[in-house]
This record gives sequence, structure tokens and C-alpha cells, in this order.
Amino acid sequence: MRTLLRLEGAVVLGVALAAYAQFGAGWGVFALWLLAPDLSLLGYLAGPRTGAALYNAAHSYVGPVLLLALGVLAAMPWAVAGSLIWLAHIGMDHALGYGLKYASGFAATHLGRIGKADPW
Repeated sequence: MRTLLRLEGAVVLGVALAAYAQFGAGWGVFALWLLAPDLSLLGYLAGPRTGAALYNAAHSYVGPVLLLALGVLAAMPWAVAGSLIWLAHIGMDHALGYGLKYASGFAATHLGRIGKADPW
């Protein structure tokens, strides 16, 4: 199951990159905003429960898909570009194994544990 979810992330990344290339918003903007969703990691300063909630809100497909719909329906190019960048970020993270977080800590994700296996 984990492999399938990581493959899904890679497909989302590829489709978002292809769509962004066709959209023509400029790769400088893409590079500038690609890691912006990771600012949600600052939530871990308030503890693992808050950190996981903020991280998951920024790394769920719901937000960028709603932003994409808004951009398409309201003819807002900045929203389309932003949603594609956001989708690319989430796809990249999921493809690399950084999944949605559990409140028990940053390393516990829906794609498995991040980092070295616990030797105990």
C-alpha cells in the first residue's frame, strides 16, 4: 500500500509540473513558492498535536484542489499557478515518503515511519 501511495505522489508531481509548464507562469515563481507549505512545520513549536494539524492542513490535496477550482472558475491565474505549485509540493513530499502526520510525532506518517527504524 505504501508503494502505491508514493507512486500516487509521483504521478501528482508529474501532472502538476506538466500543467504548470503549459500554464506558463514562470519557473522563478515556481521555485520561490515550492517549499512554502513547509512553513507549516513551525506548528511543531507549539507541540506535536498542533504541528501535525497544521502540517496536515498544508499537505492535504483538499486545499490546492479547491484553489484550483476557484482559479479556473473565477479566471484567476495566480490561483491556478499557486494550486499547481502546491500540488507539486505535496506530490513531491508523498513520493519521497513524507506523509500526513500523526499527533504522536513528526516521524509517524500515513506512509510509514520517517528515518531509521527503531532498534528496540
